[in-house]
Amino acid sequence: MDPTALLECLSSVSCIVTQSSTGLIVGALLFLVAAGLTLIFGVLGVINFSHGSFYMLGAYIALSAYRFTGSYILATLAAGLGVGLFGLVFERFFMRRVYNADVLMQLLVCYAFILILDDVVKIIWGPEFQSMGMPAAFEAPPLFIGGGIVPVFYLYLIAAAGLIALVLWYILAKTRLGKVVRAAAHNPTMTSALGLNTSLIYACVFAFGGLLAGMAGGLAAPVRSMSPGMGFSILIESFIVTVIGGMGSVSGALVGALLIGLVRSFGSIGFPLFVEGIMFLAMVLILVLKPSGLLGKETRS
Repeated sequence: MDPTALLECLSSVSCIVTQSSTGLIVGALLFLVAAGLTLIFGVLGVINFSHGSFYMLGAYIALSAYRFTGSYILATLAAGLGVGLFGLVFERFFMRRVYNADVLMQLLVCYAFILILDDVVKIIWGPEFQSMGMPAAFEAPPLFIGGGIVPVFYLYLIAAAGLIALVLWYILAKTRLGKVVRAAAHNPTMTSALGLNTSLIYACVFAFGGLLAGMAGGLAAPVRSMSPGMGFSILIESFIVTVIGGMGSVSGALVGALLIGLVRSFGSIGFPLFVEGIMFLAMVLILVLKPSGLLGKETRS
């Protein structure tokens, strides 16, 4: 551990800019994964333990789409749509059968698909590490802001995640579809009694959660190496984010993701061997001080 290195960084504008940009891209990717995870939980009351594998699948789909089209934007869209479609199939044929079952049964179904998807990736793309590489459009000199180095791709990734967050907020808060989704999350029985197809709503929400995870995988492909099982670490971090922000709260997922991203970035300077521990420590503190999470709703007994 070297706390003095962290203090020196915090006293340097260039170091703050560099580490903040790194933390923001980590937070942006975590938000997209955690937003889908918390959205599914908030509406369906189910924790999709295979959500990290959705992220992995999105990265590999983006890799193939990029090699075929040469367009990174099309590759990202293909990743989102492909994983969203897979999420729809997964919900219709598997998860919907265990909605009312014990959480252990849900865990077993999801864990089975973690193993299945890992093997599918090995069969189709191979077991070795792969990389998309930086798209030609972003092979430009980095920007220097306050003496800090900020790659152009970082700005694109942060802007893309921010745009997706705004679209998600608008859909949930300002549209009729968002009102229906929130109604189904609050009282599914009454929603069904009013003639709305809650089964279809659940399927769409699950598919949309998959789409977010797939797009996160696609966006991360140029800066992350790909290998079977790569979804496990981001799944753990996404759970930490959802717990800190509040289970079921999309805005909480955003706050939690940015917090964890910055903790990882700055913590790697002062406490390089304890970065994971800091994240779990932050989660424990939130659970002790505010069990519902930063922006989660208190439950009444």
